[in-house]
Amino acid sequence: MPQDVVDLHRFYASSTGQAARRLIRRRLRVMWSDVRGMRVLGFGYATPYLRPFIGEAERVMAFMPARQGCVHWPADEQNRVALTEETMLPLPDSSVDRILLVHLVEHSDSMRRLMRECWRVLTPNGRIVVVTPNRSSLWSWSEKTPFGYGHPYSVSQLQNLMRENMFLPIQHSRALFLPPTRRRLFLRWSQLFENIGSRLFKAFAGVSIVEAGKQLYASTGTPSRKRRLVHIPVSVSPLRPAEGNHPHRLELDEPCSLSCKQVASDRMDDPVAETDRS
Repeated sequence: MPQDVVDLHRFYASSTGQAARRLIRRRLRVMWSDVRGMRVLGFGYATPYLRPFIGEAERVMAFMPARQGCVHWPADEQNRVALTEETMLPLPDSSVDRILLVHLVEHSDSMRRLMRECWRVLTPNGRIVVVTPNRSSLWSWSEKTPFGYGHPYSVSQLQNLMRENMFLPIQHSRALFLPPTRRRLFLRWSQLFENIGSRLFKAFAGVSIVEAGKQLYASTGTPSRKRRLVHIPVSVSPLRPAEGNHPHRLELDEPCSLSCKQVASDRMDDPVAETDRS
């Protein structure tokens, strides 16, 4: 079950949340360096990471799941947030160029339907980025942050998830090597932790980030079977000569050399056949 929107808002207002937002936002900006003329959608609680795209993208929207709740965003501008069900997005097909999922996938109870909806609204050349807690990180074990709740994923698990739901992974990244702490000394050197961790301790990143594209011709997972005719030899036992009134029945193993005239002559001489005709 997702966290309440009040708890999420409170975390990102804290010093730890601001550091996390800054570090993750830099990774996302590398993936989406140019969104001019595009329509960007954030789903889950993605508003802390959407601000850089306002003014550059054609449109920036934020959807929040009904179980989580929603808040007005941006605080000083016209609202861009809508409350919706995660399996029924109020958008037409192929209407969004970029989708960002944050604080959503790890809490979803309807993963396949959620990813199917994202696939539906994404344009053929669109991109989707999923951010989840990393399974082997300190952040996924700490309940003091939102990244300590839900089902964590490694990068490889996220990539498999995308493939299973008709997306093709393009690139991946990791972020948040800073320990989940409020100590100012650690927060002050957060970028140093990021630089060292991204080179030496990739497995301990706080979050896994995977970008994928829309796969238009996806496999159904069931291999097609081609029908093939198989020759089955049938063994037939040869017929034996009948006893009694049918002296001319032959075995199949013997060559049949009788002509039609011979057969007719034999039948005329046969008293049984003569009786049948009378």
